[in-house]
Amino acid sequence: MALDGILLYKMIPEIQAILPSRIQKIYQISQNEILFQVHSKNSGKQQILISCHSLYNRILLTKRSYPTPKEPNNFVMLLRKHLEGATMDSITQADLDRWCTIKIHHHNQLGDYEELSLIVELMGKYANVILVNQENKILDALKRIPPFENNRRIVHPGAEFKPTPPQDKKNPFLHPIIDPNQSLTQQFSGFSPFLAKEIEYRMSNGQSFEEVLKEIEASHALYIANQANEAVFHCIPLTHVGKCVSYPFFEGFDILYYHKEEKERIKEISGDIFHVVKRELKHQTQKLPRLLKEYDAALDCDKYRRYGDLLYAHQIKDTKGLSEIELLDYETEEKVKIPLDARYDGVKNAQRLFAKYAKLKKGQQYLEEQIEICKREIAYFEGLLEQLDMVDFETAEEMKQELIKGGYMKQVAKKKKPNKKDAIPAFQTITLPNGISISFGKNNLQNDYLTFHYAKKSDLFLHAKDYHGAHVIIHSDEIDEATLRAGAQIAAYFSKGRNSSSVPVNYSLVKDLKRIPGAKPGMVQLTKYKTIFMDPSEEEIHSLGITL
Repeated sequence: MALDGILLYKMIPEIQAILPSRIQKIYQISQNEILFQVHSKNSGKQQILISCHSLYNRILLTKRSYPTPKEPNNFVMLLRKHLEGATMDSITQADLDRWCTIKIHHHNQLGDYEELSLIVELMGKYANVILVNQENKILDALKRIPPFENNRRIVHPGAEFKPTPPQDKKNPFLHPIIDPNQSLTQQFSGFSPFLAKEIEYRMSNGQSFEEVLKEIEASHALYIANQANEAVFHCIPLTHVGKCVSYPFFEGFDILYYHKEEKERIKEISGDIFHVVKRELKHQTQKLPRLLKEYDAALDCDKYRRYGDLLYAHQIKDTKGLSEIELLDYETEEKVKIPLDARYDGVKNAQRLFAKYAKLKKGQQYLEEQIEICKREIAYFEGLLEQLDMVDFETAEEMKQELIKGGYMKQVAKKKKPNKKDAIPAFQTITLPNGISISFGKNNLQNDYLTFHYAKKSDLFLHAKDYHGAHVIIHSDEIDEATLRAGAQIAAYFSKGRNSSSVPVNYSLVKDLKRIPGAKPGMVQLTKYKTIFMDPSEEEIHSLGITL
């Protein structure tokens, strides 16, 4: 669901409240996102996020922490040159359209006072950020539009900035008179079809148009609901959808979009580990049927020994020029067709058949080993793919290092040797109200370190049975049922079975675990264990203080 002009109208005053602010740092979060760290005398340090993603475009104040690429693009470098140390003075919306202007002033390299404008356009796939000087010339843009793409509106360094043409629609807050012959979206600027549907529903239930507008004006919250498995939202309760949850305005947008865009940031920042994992999984999945076919053929090796025996038994010598021969099997009293190599005599053909038998017999053991390795690789990459669904930035970087160490990815640049503190995987730990701590890993390196290096022998280990998932460690000698269920809930939720019910979770003391020789990191064998069944619940995970 896209941002509309009314929502932008509600955002602008909240951003204006922290202005004027001095721009301290400018970061590129991803290909489509820019983060401004600013400082205001009244509100202190703040972060302004601008996203030009085709689906999640927005501008908002955020308190989330974001990693940044090592090399920002040219546009961000230009913003740093002109805007770091400058002052954001104001932000204004173009009527109720989905674009706004941030006015900025600074002193240029010669010390002269200069005014700049940062144009933020939030129009779906056309979303953009454009830096314009006081002569109305474009200095640069996040997404350039050269003349051969659009000769009516050029967005390119040196071109004159032309604002998006205004829509010939009424401002509902200034002219709240409805024309019954037109839809609300046709009459009023800033209205999305979703908001229009909500207002029409309210009006059909007795609420006036003016009352809805007053409610929009007074709102300081974002209401989020689910409709057909998709998040819908606006600044008033969504009565036509049903139950919805309200959040402080910008916090609601963070909840909506942070994790949706996180995977894309991970691909850009940590390398395309999704591509590598899927590529290797596809390779191993295609390889397994071929190995099984070869193994079936190897199991049928006795027939070649039988063919050789028959050639010797019948004392066949002259076979040159023949591709096959039919001989009587004295044991079964049946005739058997024996394939031959036309280049050789009977003795040589018999020797070749015995050699093929020996090769296939020996190959059975090799193929068994290769099939087992292939199955382990498939399970390993399926586990990595599952982990990528719940991954964060630190976890993704650890997974990248795991793949590099395993030879599946190449190290781009030689890094300095990490110190001991940096080498510790970043597993997560929570503390329950009873004071007991629970730790869990989200990737193989975290699971391996947590289980075999960090946990004590007397701690309790939990893991979803027959699923890829988190290793969970309860750090206590005495565990009550509530604590056990909390640990089992974490193990069930952070596993491939989180969308299932009655997920079996095995638990045992750490001292009863064993490493599997030659297995990938995080693989364990339980010598003694018990099982508890859990229904994974996102609400219960949130109640434990775990942020998803």
